[in-house]
Amino acid sequence: MLNVYLSGEIHSDWRQEIIKLCNKENLEISFSSPITNHEASDNCGVEILGNEEKNFWKDNKGANINSIKTRKSIKDCDIVVVKFGEKYKQWNAAFDAGYAAALNKSIIVIHNEEHQHALKEVDAAAAAVAKDQHQVVRILKYILKESLD
Repeated sequence: MLNVYLSGEIHSDWRQEIIKLCNKENLEISFSSPITNHEASDNCGVEILGNEEKNFWKDNKGANINSIKTRKSIKDCDIVVVKFGEKYKQWNAAFDAGYAAALNKSIIVIHNEEHQHALKEVDAAAAAVAKDQHQVVRILKYILKESLD
């Protein structure tokens, strides 16, 4: 059983696509991810701990609470998959990749060619750089089943 953490953009269903494809291949994988409800992720700090006058402190409270799950999930996983989407800059995903690299975790990065230069350091820390979810699933299948089918 592999434990895979799915980090990165939250504006598409790429996580569900990977999970569905892995289930179709009968791969024994346990998946985890950050909080993917954007509104909850942004507002958890002030909703739980109280309002802030400045956005910096609002964001700081939320980031600190969200980091509890992120740190635990990355520490407990075998592989971190980090997807960089096209529409937004995912600085948090780059941070997750750096944290995973510091913990010597295996990293698979997904991004398009347009972001290659901007993500060159992240790519250099990765075990693989994929162009889409299908390539990630093929990597996971190869690791678990030693099959290229």
